[in-house]
Amino acid sequence: MLQTKRAMIVGIFFFLSFMLILVRLADVQLIHTESFTSKGINLIQESVQQRTQEVLIDHGRGRFVDRNGEPLLHVTQPSLVLFPFLKNVDWKKEELSKIVDMPLYEIERLLQYAKEPLVLTKEDGVELTEADLNQINELKIPGVFGIFKQSPIHEKVAEHIIGITGENAERLREKYPDRSDLSYKTKIGVTGLEKAFDEFLLPDAETKLLYHVDGDGNPLFGVNVKYIADSNPFYPVSVETTIHKEMQAQLEKTINKHELNRGGLVLLDVETNEILAMVSKPDFDRSQRDTYTNQMLSPLFPGSIFKTVISAAAIEYDLDSPSREFNCNLNMYGEADGKQEDGPLSFDRSFSKSCNYTFTTLAKELVAKNENVIEETADKLGLLGPVGWQGEVYHYDQFKQLPEEMTGNIWGDEGDKRVQRAVAQTAIGQLDVKVTPLGVANMMATIARGGQKQQVRIVENILYKSGTNMYEFSSNSLDGEKISPYTATKLQQMLRNVVTDTEGTGRRFQTLPYEVAGKSGTAQTGKRNNKGVDLYNKWFAGFFPATNPKYVLVVVEMDTPSAESVTNSIYYDIVQELYNLDHNVTR
Repeated sequence: MLQTKRAMIVGIFFFLSFMLILVRLADVQLIHTESFTSKGINLIQESVQQRTQEVLIDHGRGRFVDRNGEPLLHVTQPSLVLFPFLKNVDWKKEELSKIVDMPLYEIERLLQYAKEPLVLTKEDGVELTEADLNQINELKIPGVFGIFKQSPIHEKVAEHIIGITGENAERLREKYPDRSDLSYKTKIGVTGLEKAFDEFLLPDAETKLLYHVDGDGNPLFGVNVKYIADSNPFYPVSVETTIHKEMQAQLEKTINKHELNRGGLVLLDVETNEILAMVSKPDFDRSQRDTYTNQMLSPLFPGSIFKTVISAAAIEYDLDSPSREFNCNLNMYGEADGKQEDGPLSFDRSFSKSCNYTFTTLAKELVAKNENVIEETADKLGLLGPVGWQGEVYHYDQFKQLPEEMTGNIWGDEGDKRVQRAVAQTAIGQLDVKVTPLGVANMMATIARGGQKQQVRIVENILYKSGTNMYEFSSNSLDGEKISPYTATKLQQMLRNVVTDTEGTGRRFQTLPYEVAGKSGTAQTGKRNNKGVDLYNKWFAGFFPATNPKYVLVVVEMDTPSAESVTNSIYYDIVQELYNLDHNVTR
């Protein structure tokens, strides 16, 4: 009896196990063959791919170009494709050898050990023209193709701006629930413009060459190679950025030459308020997530750069009397500690020499008149942000070209407006004041344009595959009040005096071919290096030429011992380089 019961239990166990296996097989082979697991794996496609060798010609994702149409990530170049089965068949190798100017023995050597299709380009010594490709294809050799293949650009530029893509099947399904046509391996944007414009960039179809093989890699259905092309006349699109590729590359080289390791720069076109170049350090490293941050979109302590805001407020509130002098032998708190020896200075010269006492005094007087005056003036200048382009695009109510841009901040505690020492520290860009380098660049552009503040663009158009316009991003004004034209003109003069004054903090730039107007800044960060030395953010921000502004340039080095900063050297070299570029000067 007991043995019978045990046998029944064992039998039931095996029966249930067998049924589970049958259910699993049915699930795999009949039910979820095209959407297996939460990743949505297409098992039929995977099975076919295991028996397929292919050459991906174009991944189908949208691409990025600079303002002149130059590719930023990928380039299409003429290529020769040879499939491995050629080593086992007779074909017109001599004729191919003549067309591609490659010795016959070299072609045979490459094929001898090939297990995957070979793609040969000029990097491999095979330089082809479109006419060469036509001759290759006219031979009609199975397994031999002349194609234009999309390849990554080796010398990458603007990596923080463009960003990266990655595979994330769950995130893909969550973000695009209606796109069941997308493979679970479809890459989506992770950072930068790749992330911001991801929905526009998604691939419609890949273009590839493929053929089927058996377990030993031999042709399964003869030597017929299939050409699978994207037939959509509109996609993939091109995102036309405002980046000037040549300038971007040159500015990256300049920063590297001076070994700036943390910080970066922003270069704007004054007239259009478009980003021509943006560099962030440390370099983008896919394996290090802490390098993903674009420092130019992150709030930093500005130091004396912020005195531009206090100056604008003082002018607007008629506290800029030319006859008034400030005792610049006193420190920021009005104390004679013996460290300042500039004596009595006017408002204008206080700005040129960056006298702390003048601006802490003015800030206290301003806050007494209007406790919100500092943040209101910063907003009038387009400093606090977000300043990147945003607006309605198709079904997006607030599409952002720079979604990773953070906002600036002035007060950590509203009560600080009634604390004299807190007001003093705020006036010189310390305590809780943090602004982005992009915001600083926008402030300088606002001043250079006479007070007109605009959103900053980094993308101008989205173009269909044919080159026709899919969407154009208009030039948008920033909402809110503006500084008066008089205030803007006065600030332009003061920023220029920083350079022309023989004791100004920007006097180094007097010898440049472009007249520079700008402001320096040194901000305590509260950090120290491993030697116990205090670290600072070192800035220079301004525009040039001063009389007819064309460029705004902001350079900042983060977390540096003050005496070792390379900020001014980088700024100097870039102004010279832009002048040379504009005037076709070779060095």
